[in-house]
Amino acid sequence: MIVKKAKFIVSAEKLSQCPDFNKPEIALIGRSNVGKSSFINALTNNSKLAKTSNKPGKTRLINLFDFEEKYIVADLPGYGYAQVSKAMQDNWQKNLEEYLLNRESLKLLIQFIDSRHDIQKNDRQMQEWIDYHNLPCVVVATKIDLTSKSRIQAKVNEISKELNKTVFPFSVRNNYYNDNIIKYINTIIEQ
Repeated sequence: MIVKKAKFIVSAEKLSQCPDFNKPEIALIGRSNVGKSSFINALTNNSKLAKTSNKPGKTRLINLFDFEEKYIVADLPGYGYAQVSKAMQDNWQKNLEEYLLNRESLKLLIQFIDSRHDIQKNDRQMQEWIDYHNLPCVVVATKIDLTSKSRIQAKVNEISKELNKTVFPFSVRNNYYNDNIIKYINTIIEQ
């Protein structure tokens, strides 16, 4: 299953610049270079829809995409390592918090965790912040194809137990995992 109709709408630095679309919104959050933009491209089968880079910190704005004319996907700037100034990182954090706490159409946060590594300190801190503010959230374990097949379920279970969240495995190279994620998103936006 893929999203058949998707388009980029607009980029915004902060919440006040984000138009109101009167549609449910799903926000993608995670460390820099964890695969949020690649996730958008994989779900839509369009490798050029969201810009990707091997360099952390490429996504510097809130990038909004329309999926199926039913809901909006917001690709948010990554947290953690990026080759930008401390002042720029602080500004991103302020704008990110404002968006997450005040975007009325936000229905779900998807936090991205790189499955190749242990959960990082800033991933835990973000999850604690999400829980503290009682925001609805699931986790996508990216780059799962780089984990041996015999370890995939164990890795998903490990992340789920540590963060106390529903976890979906995901791979850009293997569309096998897309169906469950898209079905879950559709369930949330239809509520």
